[in-house]
Amino acid sequence: MRVRPALYAVVACLCLAPIVLAQDAVKADPKHYTVISENAQVRILKVHYGPHEKSVMHSHPATVAVFLTEAKGVFNFPGGKKQDFAVKAGETQYEPATTHLPENTGDAAMEAIVIELKGHAAKPAKTEMK
Repeated sequence: MRVRPALYAVVACLCLAPIVLAQDAVKADPKHYTVISENAQVRILKVHYGPHEKSVMHSHPATVAVFLTEAKGVFNFPGGKKQDFAVKAGETQYEPATTHLPENTGDAAMEAIVIELKGHAAKPAKTEMK
């Protein structure tokens, strides 16, 4: 009867593997992500996906993305959830830390600048009461 709990453990590990193994976008997918600049506060990435290209499951800390081209795609998340997106050149997005697999579903290349935020959020400045 010990076979059943062991089987459940194996299935759970297989389902969680993509989440646990998800890693830094640049290490996991250097074809699509290139570091442009980095300091103690941010890391700036150049992102390029050709038409109908998809990434691998990877993670980002909180990010701000600036889309350089119009694009259509889908974000695939661990567990099977999907989220379609459509953006125009010049649009921006903020995303909290996430693990995902992006896919360019459009017929044209997709380019963006992604700014990964490091550390803690800035504290608001104290104002004097008058």
